[in-house]
Amino acid sequence: MSKNPVKIIRTKRFGDDRGWFTETWNREKFAAAGIDTDFVQDNHSLSRLPGTLRGLHFQLPPFAQHKLVRCVRGRIFDVAVDVRKGSPTYGKWQGCTLSADSGEQLFVPVGFAHGFVTLEPDTEVVYKVSARYAPECDSGIRWDDPDVNVVWPLPFSSPTLSGKDTSLPRLKDFNSPFEYDGTPLEALSAAIVP
Repeated sequence: MSKNPVKIIRTKRFGDDRGWFTETWNREKFAAAGIDTDFVQDNHSLSRLPGTLRGLHFQLPPFAQHKLVRCVRGRIFDVAVDVRKGSPTYGKWQGCTLSADSGEQLFVPVGFAHGFVTLEPDTEVVYKVSARYAPECDSGIRWDDPDVNVVWPLPFSSPTLSGKDTSLPRLKDFNSPFEYDGTPLEALSAAIVP
């Protein structure tokens, strides 16, 4: 496990009258900003309805994943929950809004559950992961676990969920294989990648 905190990533956009250009991933530059990860797979989701909630997900070892998440169309509220056994912030969460307009990304390290809710129609999310999808290691905790108490900015009274997400366990019923590595869950800070 690496000692990576949850971080908002801001990359420079170079614009002119045609639009803009940005590097969303550059191994050397991200490593210099403290994110030294080999990503092996890219995922892309489309959520047609606002209020579509995906999460809170993670993969178990040996296929645990770091994630680098960005919204390429629309807007999401993105969340990371500390599920590292022994962590002083076990069960605590952080969240931020990501949008296609802002171009910000969220780095979610191993040992954190991840989820998001869409805030606009036809929202698309792209994320890199550091391990391939392994269905036998697919896991998560409930999006509405009262012990975690994520404050989701739901545009409706209840979200649109998958069957899988309605049947995930609560955190108190999950025996975490993730150990606290000494990296605290701090207030979300931005890493500027030049």
